[in-house]
Amino acid sequence: MAFRVLYRLRKVYWLIARPTTHGVKALIIRSVGSERVLLVRHSYGDQSLWSLPGGGYRPARENPEQAARRECIEELGVELEPFALVLEEHLTTNGGKQGHLKIVRLHAISDEVAPNGEISEARWTAVDLSDLPGNPAVSKWVHSALKAHAQGQYRST
Repeated sequence: MAFRVLYRLRKVYWLIARPTTHGVKALIIRSVGSERVLLVRHSYGDQSLWSLPGGGYRPARENPEQAARRECIEELGVELEPFALVLEEHLTTNGGKQGHLKIVRLHAISDEVAPNGEISEARWTAVDLSDLPGNPAVSKWVHSALKAHAQGQYRST
């Protein structure tokens, strides 16, 4: 409940202040060479949407790779390998703010996850998303990250 209230207050602030934000989304691969990724449904916003874990960061304090690792550990309690790679950069202008979003690829050491209150569900799924239940709504960032991962290259948009 508290996350939903904070989410709404943040949206109002963005409409008034129009800040520049920096965020990360993490494509977590289950062990190197695996064809499984970790997707989440948040406890705020569109709760039916499967997405990538992530959050905001301050570039003066940490780089995108460090931020992605921190967010994944905070939200999911997942153990990660030390290597991280920025797959994509996006400039967004959604919701009254200008955002700089980085999609970072990380590799999990184990399958174990312990979601916090921000996450209503976490699930390891095939990269083709075929084993998500029903007819799932999936974030455009999931599709973008999977495409960049499959191509094996960094790109900036």
